[in-house]
Amino acid sequence: MKTIKKDGSFYLNPYLGGVILGTVLLLSFYISGRGLGASGAVKNTVAATVNDIAPQHVQQSAYYSQFAGVDKKPLSNWLIYEVLGVLAGAFISGIIFNRLKLKVEHSPKITSRRRLLFTLAGGLIFGFGAQLARGCTSGAALSGMAVLSLGGYITMVAIFGTAFVVAWVLRKNWI
Repeated sequence: MKTIKKDGSFYLNPYLGGVILGTVLLLSFYISGRGLGASGAVKNTVAATVNDIAPQHVQQSAYYSQFAGVDKKPLSNWLIYEVLGVLAGAFISGIIFNRLKLKVEHSPKITSRRRLLFTLAGGLIFGFGAQLARGCTSGAALSGMAVLSLGGYITMVAIFGTAFVVAWVLRKNWI
């Protein structure tokens, strides 16, 4: 059920990982009444930061006032602790299974700088899309599909369809 590479690093079987993720998602619904998500943590962190820097702007903004302001505590949202737990878990896993290294993986056809620029651009586009869609892949697609939401299935098809097209267009950078 596990894969060990020549360099000694360990990777979990993806089917077992899927079962574990499904179990965590089920427990999330049972314990908190909500599915998993990550973009809400970023939104609440930004709202808290803007509230600390310019509280008058938060009070006048219809968007920010939903998350921060007089009686609202955006940093007490459980999604922030979920994301911090994911980051901590990733570092712990990297240390335990000998994968924590500072490196940029890329094809010999492109430079590390170009790879990092593509990564940054992709992350910004995906983050912007998550705000437009009012949720990230885990919130809109994974949790949506778990409750048999048509929107969840449409989101997942759109994500994978777009990724397939973009990967085909940009394949010369990796092949």
